[in-house]
Amino acid sequence: MDDEGGEEELGDRASSPQPRGWVLLLTMCAAGIGGTFQYGYNLTIINAPTMHIQKFVNHTWLERNGSELDNTIITLIWSIIVSVYPLGGFLGALLAGPMAIKLGRKKSLLFNNIFVILSAVLCGFSRSAKSFEMIVIGRMLAGINSGVSMNIQPMYLGESAPKKQRGTVALSSAVSTALGLVIGQVVGLREILGSEEMWPLLLASNVVPGVLQLLVLPWLPESPRYLLIDLKDKDSCVCALQRFRGHCDLSSEMEEMLAEQAATKGQKPKSLWELIREPKLRWQLITIVVLSSAMQLCGNDSMYFYASYIFQEAQIPSEKIPYVVIGTGSCELITSLTCTLFIDRVGRRMLVMGGYSLMSVWAVVFMVALSQQGRVTWMPYLSMACIFAYILSFGIGPAGVTGIMPAELFDQMARPAAYMICGSLIWIFLFIVGLAFPFILQGLGHFCFIPFLVVCVCTAVFVKFFLPETKGKSLLEITEEFAQRNTKLSIEENVLNGPQEIKSTML
Repeated sequence: MDDEGGEEELGDRASSPQPRGWVLLLTMCAAGIGGTFQYGYNLTIINAPTMHIQKFVNHTWLERNGSELDNTIITLIWSIIVSVYPLGGFLGALLAGPMAIKLGRKKSLLFNNIFVILSAVLCGFSRSAKSFEMIVIGRMLAGINSGVSMNIQPMYLGESAPKKQRGTVALSSAVSTALGLVIGQVVGLREILGSEEMWPLLLASNVVPGVLQLLVLPWLPESPRYLLIDLKDKDSCVCALQRFRGHCDLSSEMEEMLAEQAATKGQKPKSLWELIREPKLRWQLITIVVLSSAMQLCGNDSMYFYASYIFQEAQIPSEKIPYVVIGTGSCELITSLTCTLFIDRVGRRMLVMGGYSLMSVWAVVFMVALSQQGRVTWMPYLSMACIFAYILSFGIGPAGVTGIMPAELFDQMARPAAYMICGSLIWIFLFIVGLAFPFILQGLGHFCFIPFLVVCVCTAVFVKFFLPETKGKSLLEITEEFAQRNTKLSIEENVLNGPQEIKSTML
């Protein structure tokens, strides 16, 4: 298609009376329900049947070997069941990049449901098969599914959204995660699927979101940027854009994408190692490494760990605590929803910096409240308020903005590898924090949040001085802004390496 024909086609299609935005909204829902929703859902459904699964492990071992397991071994097996989920997530994050390049964004999300279907089958039939090993494998497959979707969903939505709404659309990934957390907590109640009889169905229920995505997503468009820049298919790109935008004039958006295509002409998608070694992308890489690491090292998940203990200290009846815990997940959902309304007005930088700054304040108050809990009668209530405030502050920016930054800081050729790094760090540190926190708690006691406080303060300072605002900017504008910093960093490195490199850089 020549340029004149392309402009004519854009004009003709723009004049067609199609509704505006409903396809993009449906895409957000379809990508989310089988995407990052699965991460939040699978993270929480494992909590309710803890005692039932441990009992099943012991009973299975007794039937096989004629003797019961020691409590230490039962705890070890349970720890393996829990820890294989982030391990699977790490593997999924590594798979996401090659899948996004070879299959495309939409097909990768569809193919990804194979893992969750296999997971549901294994976990659902584990009790009838008398095999706790099936739960281990099933949880790993669920982790792979979550690892892939956490990378590809924000990539898909960020590439499909118009520039002015890119933050709102991409941030729907965080809303899906928070919704998964809450729904997982609700479904895990003993009145629903959290009972001893129903726990296999609870672990297998993650197949439902996957099936919903398989029914809806095939009818929706592929990422227009992937079609144009990766596949060089301008006709399909125009069709996808028209379906996403309805009756809008697409000429300016097509010009922007064609300019990005020209800037990446002759390039191939970067591998993980190529991205790490690329000097022109050094500051972008540093930025996502800092933000992705801080997302798990900030202690938000540890607040969920503390929640039940604090609620007991506040004299909330034990049978009511699961319902109160649902409120913690609801806090993150509310702030994620609120954040989508303001991200394209306030900007990414302010939300992330504000979120980590508030978390620093609440971490200090929380540690003071914990240290005084046995002396002052109302301190447990202050601790409870701090839990909600900490989670609310996390949801303001860090929870959602972190996931969309690779889509905004990297071009089409580097984006899949950038998401591989981002996702891998999130899953690695989720595993490390889960493993290390009991020892931190044992060593520091009431002051166990000091390491998390340091992370929050340092991240807020980094964002303040080193993260430029990306709100309303095209990908080429963002790339140019970082290019200046990367050039400066390259010159500084050459100063340290010697005068010969300085001379070559200047030339």
